Amino acid sequence: MHVVAVLALDGVVAFDLAVPGQVFGSSTTGENVPLYEVRVCGMPGGTETSATVGRMRVEPPFGLDALAAADTIVVPGHDRLHDRGNAADHPAEVLDALRDAASRGTRIASICVGAFVLAAAGLLDGRRATTHWMYACRLARLHPRVEVDASVLFVDDGQVLTSAGVAAGIDLCLHLVRRDHGAATAARTARRIIMPPQRDGGQAQFIRHEDPPDGGTALQPTLAWLEANLHRPLALEDIARHACVSVRTLTRRFREQAGTTPQQWLSRARVRRAQQLLESTDLPVERVAAEAGFGSPVTLRAHFARRVGASPQSYRAAFRARAS
Repeated sequence: MHVVAVLALDGVVAFDLAVPGQVFGSSTTGENVPLYEVRVCGMPGGTETSATVGRMRVEPPFGLDALAAADTIVVPGHDRLHDRGNAADHPAEVLDALRDAASRGTRIASICVGAFVLAAAGLLDGRRATTHWMYACRLARLHPRVEVDASVLFVDDGQVLTSAGVAAGIDLCLHLVRRDHGAATAARTARRIIMPPQRDGGQAQFIRHEDPPDGGTALQPTLAWLEANLHRPLALEDIARHACVSVRTLTRRFREQAGTTPQQWLSRARVRRAQQLLESTDLPVERVAAEAGFGSPVTLRAHFARRVGASPQSYRAAFRARAS
């Protein structure tokens, strides 16, 4: 039987901790034979969980040594870890156990800010990964070798997988069931937990995009100028000229202060503008594309699908359905 080890460290998010057990524990054959054994693992002495209803104590029945026998390891989010960027800020024995598991070829997945634990262990270096959109920029700043994508529900990079915030852990676990046993088994599991087998779109459609702050960083005037000129064609040289810096310096400042590149920031801002127009106006898609700076509906659809996970038309229809 496939063994799934769920790592419950101090401060583990209660919902994240419960998700793997609920999904994998509900996965069976057509004859109702369980397909997974779920083992909750942790440090000696138990752990305190983080939950909106208050904290609880959990006594994991397995220790870290149980990770060595696991086929899959799931690292839930931990509220005391996601703001720390150095390996020294995490329990050394945990990081060593994860590195050892990775070297053996064990499949490792994270839920929400559990990605910070994987990043601290070096398991996300050179990989595409995601986390909760509220912490994506922080992950990119702390771990610049990680290609952070805040727009998706989960990222499957083969041996290592990451998911976005909270409920996206369900999407990831169902995806693993689908990968292991096929679509029919995943659909049967999804029916049992009252969940779509596969959700459309990504977490980008849930992000609340704030206006740029009035002050703060040296990059702020440039960000405000970009927001006011999204409809114009803007090359890196144009942005650097406005900021009175070289392209190299501009790129470094964006990475340090915004956690991304100028091109990626501009693409996200244009998609955000398109979302605002689709939500608040009846403008045709051609006009929305022009106003957002994409130039053509084809370009708009490509960027929109990559960042939001839906077409402009379906996004407008879904938003208005929610609003009504």
